[in-house]
Amino acid sequence: MRIRPIHIAVTACALLSVTGCATKNYVRNQTAPLIQQTDQLDQKTADNNRAIHDVDDRAQAGIGKAQQSADAAGQSANAAQQSATNATSAANDAVHRASALSDVVAGLDNYKQTGTVTVNFAFDKAVLTGDDRAELDSFAAKLNGASSYILEVTGGTDSTGNAQYNYQLSQRRADAVVQYLASKYQISPRRFYLIGIGEDQAVGDNHTASGRAMNRRVTVQMLSNSTGTTTAATNGTAASGN
Repeated sequence: MRIRPIHIAVTACALLSVTGCATKNYVRNQTAPLIQQTDQLDQKTADNNRAIHDVDDRAQAGIGKAQQSADAAGQSANAAQQSATNATSAANDAVHRASALSDVVAGLDNYKQTGTVTVNFAFDKAVLTGDDRAELDSFAAKLNGASSYILEVTGGTDSTGNAQYNYQLSQRRADAVVQYLASKYQISPRRFYLIGIGEDQAVGDNHTASGRAMNRRVTVQMLSNSTGTTTAATNGTAASGN
């Protein structure tokens, strides 16, 4: 039987169609898992990105709160520093220092010593003991009824240690005495004249323990105006010193 060319062509097309479909199915079957895995990876990447952004947002919020807390703490510290500065300035204005004594009190020769007391401190201490307070109480009794006087408060140390540190320690000791007398007996701070001499002007031998103990002292002298002419010190309203 003779096969016509048209039959051959139709048969070839049919075979090609079957082969093409089979190839597409194969490719689809092979690539489908890959596409699915890619989709899953894309989803995980998106989830990770969202999680990262969420963590970043929370971190930024935490940093913001921490910064606010730090700013608030800084403001509080600045306020505290300003208060301390103001308090120091007020204390310096209220209590005269050594350099002001001869400048503020006119006619200093008219002031005569009418009373004195000395209290001693432990090594490297500026805290009054019970015995110290009792000594100051006895001295303060002499101030009753007095109107024309000033109190010269001199702090000292022994020679142990740094000279500059000793000078500061002598000032702290003098301050402790002034604070006690001023607060308990309502003595105007402007009546006080503080002198911190450190290890200078020793009253005892610094080579002995007993001598060093004598030098760790604060001496308060009551100076009265015998003529009663210096109204600034008498009224406790003398100009502030340094």
